[in-house]
Amino acid sequence: MKKIIKKKDNKTPIILGLGLVIIIIIVISQNGIINKGTATNGNKKGTTSQITITNSEVTSGDLKILKSEVSKNAIFYPYKSGNTNMEVVAVKATDGTIRTAFNTCQVCYKSGKGYYKQEGDELVCQNCGNRFKIDQIEKQKNGCNPVPILDSDKTDDGTNLVISESYLTKNINYFSNWKTQ
Repeated sequence: MKKIIKKKDNKTPIILGLGLVIIIIIVISQNGIINKGTATNGNKKGTTSQITITNSEVTSGDLKILKSEVSKNAIFYPYKSGNTNMEVVAVKATDGTIRTAFNTCQVCYKSGKGYYKQEGDELVCQNCGNRFKIDQIEKQKNGCNPVPILDSDKTDDGTNLVISESYLTKNINYFSNWKTQ
């Protein structure tokens, strides 16, 4: 009598693994995680604030900020002018207006560490620790606060806030020593 030996099916784990990967990709893309990511930043009190970071860096042309995606959680938009990395922050104030600024401090920018992270309803300078209320963005100037991008420095096309390439390039000096994280 011949003994029948069955070969082990090595394809099943591979097929299951591929199926799982496909499901994960579908779930991630449905939630928008592929196009932008979120990170949390803890403050000294142990509470956290969500910060949305876009993964798409604009390297030339105007920077367009989709108004519908801006919320009370700051969004940091990377921009590259020549070899200089820059960043614009957009956030919705408590009065519902969208506030914009360069993510660099008017006083600490020369240190290269004068950039902000959100903690609750404040932006915190990573160089000196100064806390700046989100509602004060664009309202307060000339101190240890984010460099404002005023209404006169951007346009609103109804869907987007648009910051021109020429305006961004004109302010490149704030980012000459910039080192985030």
